[in-house]
Amino acid sequence: MIEQQIRTPFTDLVGVPHPIVQTGMGWVSGPRLVAGTADAGGLGILASATMTFEELEKAIVEVKGRTDKPFGVNLRADAGDAAARCQLLIEYGVKVASFALAPKPELISRLKEHGIVVMPSIGAAKHAKKVAAWGADAVMVQGGEGGGHTGPIPTTLLLPTVLDAVDIPVIAAGGFYDGRGLAAALSYGAAGVGMGTRFLLTKDSAVPDAVKQLYLERGLTDTVVTAKVDGMPHRMLRTELVESLEETSTVRRLGPTARRTLEFKKTSGMSWSQLLKDGRAMKKAQGRTLGQMALAANTPTMLRAGLVEGDTSAGVLASGQVVGVIEDLPTCEELIERVVTSAADELRRAASYVL
Repeated sequence: MIEQQIRTPFTDLVGVPHPIVQTGMGWVSGPRLVAGTADAGGLGILASATMTFEELEKAIVEVKGRTDKPFGVNLRADAGDAAARCQLLIEYGVKVASFALAPKPELISRLKEHGIVVMPSIGAAKHAKKVAAWGADAVMVQGGEGGGHTGPIPTTLLLPTVLDAVDIPVIAAGGFYDGRGLAAALSYGAAGVGMGTRFLLTKDSAVPDAVKQLYLERGLTDTVVTAKVDGMPHRMLRTELVESLEETSTVRRLGPTARRTLEFKKTSGMSWSQLLKDGRAMKKAQGRTLGQMALAANTPTMLRAGLVEGDTSAGVLASGQVVGVIEDLPTCEELIERVVTSAADELRRAASYVL
């Protein structure tokens, strides 16, 4: 691991030398990738939304067995067992709790009482203000360039509005993959960057090599944002499956949706009552319709088929637009070293322009 070259409020808050976050990608951000990121000096975040409670505990233990560096866990704030999962973080001394949706104030307080840094992901300045008022220590903001669930506003426009709204550390995500991007984010006023697709395409990622190669072959126009998979805008690679979903009517998708719901119930170990409880929470938190909630059951199963099993004919591949400019598969250590070194060089170059 290279020595610290850039110090920000985020590196001080979390206790990592480099202001780089490996985001919590379902089926991708497992113990090996998280530990690889942590050992390289960044903040690795374990994705727990696709794990059972028992699998999450096992994954946390594995990460701690691989590294003694700080790491985080991404949680679904609307999950029925969110409080129990937070208790796991407390018991095992996990440094950061990351959330895809805003956690309730009492959950934030409970985590902070035990010294855990709370960092929700948000998509608008008003959401950042809300969670900051509730006690969140930092926020991650993802612009429309990012992979997975995303919004319509690009990072370059969304980031400044969030920075103007709060005075806690802001991590910028969506469109970052190199040192120039980190330097740009820091110049805006961010305290670091989050990268998903760039970490997916590393040697430490457990995604099948054939699937990684498929990503490397894609260009800047080879992603699409669609709501046909789970009812919400979701950026992914253009594949034959995605194209067919785009052209298929809602009625024709009902059968496959039902089958995938049953499959997800089986693999997740959740009971029907748990699924219904989570569905009601999702409807309340996100305002989804019943049809959108039914489609949402597709996502874990379809992502697993593509990202874990390598079956691109039956699965979808979440991806940010940066896939079009990524050309190699470095280790996490190699990636973070070159991003940080390049960013420091870019910041020095930019500073030389100041009279």
